[in-house]
Amino acid sequence: MEPLAAKIRPKNLKEFVGQEHLVGAGKPLREALEQKHVFSFILWGPPGVGKTTFARMYAKALNADYHELSAVSAGKDDIKKIVENRGELFGPTILFLDEIHRFNKAQQDYLLPFVESGRLVLVGATTENPSFEVIPALLSRCRVFVMEELKETEMKKVIERTGYKLKKDAMEWLVAMANGDARQAIAMIENTASLYKEISLENLKNTLQSKFLRYDKKGEEHYNTISAFIKSMRASQPDAALYYLARMIESGEDPKFIARRMVIFASEDVGMAQPTALVVANEVFKAVEEIGLPECGINLAHGVVYLALAPKNKSAYEGYMEALEDAKKLGNLPIPLVIRNPVTKLMKELDYGKGYERYPKEDLLPEKLKGKKYYRPKAPVKKKES
Repeated sequence: MEPLAAKIRPKNLKEFVGQEHLVGAGKPLREALEQKHVFSFILWGPPGVGKTTFARMYAKALNADYHELSAVSAGKDDIKKIVENRGELFGPTILFLDEIHRFNKAQQDYLLPFVESGRLVLVGATTENPSFEVIPALLSRCRVFVMEELKETEMKKVIERTGYKLKKDAMEWLVAMANGDARQAIAMIENTASLYKEISLENLKNTLQSKFLRYDKKGEEHYNTISAFIKSMRASQPDAALYYLARMIESGEDPKFIARRMVIFASEDVGMAQPTALVVANEVFKAVEEIGLPECGINLAHGVVYLALAPKNKSAYEGYMEALEDAKKLGNLPIPLVIRNPVTKLMKELDYGKGYERYPKEDLLPEKLKGKKYYRPKAPVKKKES
């Protein structure tokens, strides 16, 4: 049976809901579609805001040889197959690559020459900032359009398109729960309808409890799990940390998101107790970028155990946060003359840099902060032996 989301998917701009800044009169994506401009672009925005829908409408307008891939499961062979089987009777060959941020560097490098030569017109979709996730060479050949989560009035239009009548309390709850994600709202209605005769507030809540919905990267479960993961490493419990790592990977979490948190943890929590932790965490991040899933799960596990077992010392992090507070509160305090850079004759006459020694013993903080200690070394916290 065809899913409800597929049944009511907009087929033209008249049916398309939201993104007026891109598809309104005279706006860039409307112009691209109506004028049949052929170019590669990336749609960046949260889930369920119309990225896939617009890509399909664009391909139809261009009478294109259209292909959809998900970067979660696709690889070089899938791209090769599309290029080799490129139809001669069609217009341009469009590749819609969902979750393009999940393609590792090697996969993006492989894709680049086909986009560069025009053999493939790339339409990428991502929930992550493409500046961080897409290699510069590929990014430079694509325009980036930012899509926004749907507004409350727009969400209500989407819900009305399902054909189900909702009372005011049910409608308001569903709009708030979906948080701008049309796909989330439609799935919620479809699942509720499969369990109950009426789409009431109570029935919607019961359906949510039944865990019909996917793991939501913006939802409570996401934040609870990453919190449990970090706290398990902080407590030097590798078993718990590995479990929460596995749970996130299995739920579809972006491994680069996990690796970034590990890099932060290496400096924030392990810190001066074992400075090489930052080196290890960075190498894990690089491995995740280069290798991708599923194999990079092994690299993550290696790094997680290392960080969990490492002694912990937050003194550098705490010192920085205290210094940051003073910088915000006190503004640009005058820097001592002895460490100012005397780049002009006038500056020298004003005693900039006068008496400077390479390894001075005097306090180099501004006058108002002299004697202040931000970095206070402390004994590292080590894992307790069982």
